[in-house]
Amino acid sequence: MSSKELHIEGLAYCYNYRKNKTPNTLFDEKYSELLQAYKTYAGDEVQELAQHLQQALGNGDGETIFHKMINSPIRPSKKLLESAANLIHEGNVSAFALIEEQIIARNVILDKIRKIGNKKSIIIVKGGPGTGKTVIALHILALLAGNKKSYNIRYATKSKPLLEGVKDRLPRGSKAKLLFSNVTQFIPANCEPNNIDVLLVDEAHRISNSANNQYTPTDKRTNLTQIQTIVQAAKISVFFIDDKQAIRSVEIGSSQLIRECAKEYNADIAEVELKSQFRCNGSDNYLDWLEQVIYNEPVKSSFKEDEFDFKIFDDPQTLYDEIKRKDSIDGQSARLTAGFCWPWSSSLDENGDFVKDVTIGNFAMPWETKDTITNIPKGYVKWYEWAYKPEGIKQVGCIYTAQGFEFDYIGVIIGPDLRYDTEQQCLITDIKEIKDPMLKRNAAYFDNYARNIYRVLMSRGMKGCYVYCCDENLKEYLRAKIRDRK
Repeated sequence: MSSKELHIEGLAYCYNYRKNKTPNTLFDEKYSELLQAYKTYAGDEVQELAQHLQQALGNGDGETIFHKMINSPIRPSKKLLESAANLIHEGNVSAFALIEEQIIARNVILDKIRKIGNKKSIIIVKGGPGTGKTVIALHILALLAGNKKSYNIRYATKSKPLLEGVKDRLPRGSKAKLLFSNVTQFIPANCEPNNIDVLLVDEAHRISNSANNQYTPTDKRTNLTQIQTIVQAAKISVFFIDDKQAIRSVEIGSSQLIRECAKEYNADIAEVELKSQFRCNGSDNYLDWLEQVIYNEPVKSSFKEDEFDFKIFDDPQTLYDEIKRKDSIDGQSARLTAGFCWPWSSSLDENGDFVKDVTIGNFAMPWETKDTITNIPKGYVKWYEWAYKPEGIKQVGCIYTAQGFEFDYIGVIIGPDLRYDTEQQCLITDIKEIKDPMLKRNAAYFDNYARNIYRVLMSRGMKGCYVYCCDENLKEYLRAKIRDRK
């Protein structure tokens, strides 16, 4: 980071284009002002380009700066919630910068939208943690909301924390809040077929099997699945999905299920895959390493200390103290999370305080506020506000409140549900240690869900991930796997 004033200049080198070609469209006189501002070189102007680079980089530390730039990861610098309000309310797409593959995904979707007709279309945008799925969805929402053509467009997700987090940043009374919906809103009783032009479904892996829930009135219930109601309601449905983020059996969203629904409705289907990621300091190496460790794959990847700040702590209190310190730094965010291995109290204690459910030795902290607690103690927030309100640092978050968010630093207490077996020499899961009633009902799928949960939690940090392991063998195993970093 530099406090000095910097000058950045962009150059374009069109190596397959010739300056003397006829007609010379690219270098037409009408573009002279743009060409002056954004210098462009054709394929037969190599010497001119080289001279320009020599002038720009040939003095002082130019070569060092050049190599640092070339080897640096490409990533947007702005956080999701910090820019979402400007993006949506003002329609200012410059609030988020997209890079190449994100632009491709956006353009595929916009091309489908421009060709809206009677034919249904489904687009699947697949990507792992931090690949920019939500950013692309919000980009498209802002572009279409500000378009002269009046599109009926909605952004939908099952994640109440994500919905409320974005809406919280919008000005009071902003009509843009009407663009955000829960995926449960598109049942036939509420929405006529093809009533929505474009429906952007974020966190699509969290889609439920049934379109009904406990709050659906009897007269509005439907036999359709949630995917069917979404596809039926919209001319174009865009699903942003990570197939490795399935964490409970009632959430059945998957790319394959969406493909099957597309066939059922005779819809055109397009797929875009995002690979470059911008969380975890842009370190693909860390994410590859994490997946290999979590899923018991051969650990072939490694990451350097300056790539991503990953630390293992000997006790949870020291971990929390460091996370709290990181969160106290101006402009920085941090949260502590844990596997669901401790009870979650549904009421306050006899003194009107939160029960400190997450206990490890002398360490004790409360979970995020359960929705059954309506008289929230002063200085605390509702469960869905834990991720984006500063008071959230006082409580431990679980997978259901952390999923979909990003922080500068994430603290993860790996509970006794994930251990390292020294005899089998691999990570194992233990359903007996889990306190989540939904997960306990699905023994057949628990192993995969548990691994997915820790993959999600440990990939929430943009700059670093700090962990404490309840299992001593797991702690030593992780330390061994990062010992050779330089």
